Amino acid sequence: MSSSSFSCGIKCTALPISSLFPFLYFMIRDFHIAKREEDIGYYAGYVGSSFMFGRALTSVLWGMVADRYGRKPVIMFGTISVVVFNTLFGLSTNFWMAVCTRFLLGSLCGILGPMRAYASEVCRKEYQALGMSIVSTSWGIGLVIGPALGGFLAQETLHNHNGKDDSCDALEAATNESNALEEVKNSGEVSTSFMSLLKNWPLMSSIIVYCVFQLHDMAYTEIFSLWAVSPRSYGGLSYTTADVGEVLAVSGLGLLLFQLFLYPLVVRIVGPIMVSRIGAALSIPLLSSYPYIAMLSGVGLALVVSSASVLKNVLSVSITTGLFLLQNRAVSQEQRGAANGISMSAMSLFKAVGPAAGGSLFSWAQTRQGAYFFPGNHMVFFALNLIEAIGLLLTFRPFLVLPDDNLS
Repeated sequence: MSSSSFSCGIKCTALPISSLFPFLYFMIRDFHIAKREEDIGYYAGYVGSSFMFGRALTSVLWGMVADRYGRKPVIMFGTISVVVFNTLFGLSTNFWMAVCTRFLLGSLCGILGPMRAYASEVCRKEYQALGMSIVSTSWGIGLVIGPALGGFLAQETLHNHNGKDDSCDALEAATNESNALEEVKNSGEVSTSFMSLLKNWPLMSSIIVYCVFQLHDMAYTEIFSLWAVSPRSYGGLSYTTADVGEVLAVSGLGLLLFQLFLYPLVVRIVGPIMVSRIGAALSIPLLSSYPYIAMLSGVGLALVVSSASVLKNVLSVSITTGLFLLQNRAVSQEQRGAANGISMSAMSLFKAVGPAAGGSLFSWAQTRQGAYFFPGNHMVFFALNLIEAIGLLLTFRPFLVLPDDNLS
């Protein structure tokens, strides 16, 4: 699999996740299911959550299938599913059709887990930061370009390191991994292997921390678009879907430049977990500034919103990339597909909560513009910061245990 097709595969699974958010506000409005304008965010949250709920139910299965039969079949099937069900979602004529097609899209799209496993398998350890950076960059750009587009347009692939290496020990280790993989397949010890993953605390602790941050990111992704297109009277920006698309397109460019040229260098200096901690710490004051950004107008507003969006997406993807590295270093190759499947299922459950909770919180906040304690959107971004702070605290011992071979 070439790097270009690899990147395209990641974008394929990321694009449909968030491409609906810029126009979802208007889509729900046109379904005429919300009785009041303040209730639109509530229904929008359930449409956004349905994808993640479906993916949570099937990601472990897709990871185990990828371990047994290879990464490529799962990736191809998932790509076809994206094309079919994303098209059907676009043709939805009512709220329940939109929810059902998003649920099926999430259930049948098992691309990301095998892609993450593959990225760690084709790179030597010293290059894994770059490999995972490509995953996160493609994923992040997909999450950014997806809304931008939505706004503008209202052979066996288990890669074993059994070739030439720098030492006989590395060759022997790679051969042993390949043999172990065959033994697992032939003996059918899938359940034992799965239970060993659940007892692997370096893996599970990094997955839990990852889930907390992903809950935050999914809620933020929906809230940002809802906030941007909501009226000024409710503390929003009164942006059009095209305006949101422009902001997110700029964010995608900034994200691409940082992840390709700066992130691998930063990881080599401070380590992946420190990058995640710094990203979380900087996100808190940044999000606190969002309600005040809404007070600006004209060119100043456009510049500040674009800059804040670029910085927020860079920080979010940096956090994710560091945790990707920890998860894949905590397991051997024959378990990597299943490990990423567990990660995807757990993350999807948290992300399923994100849009529903975020949409409900956003709708509730719009009804309390004159409140004394965190009025209006101040409450929304305070809640996001609370989740981010919890994630930051969980990156420290004794909760987060680093893999024995962790480079940091």
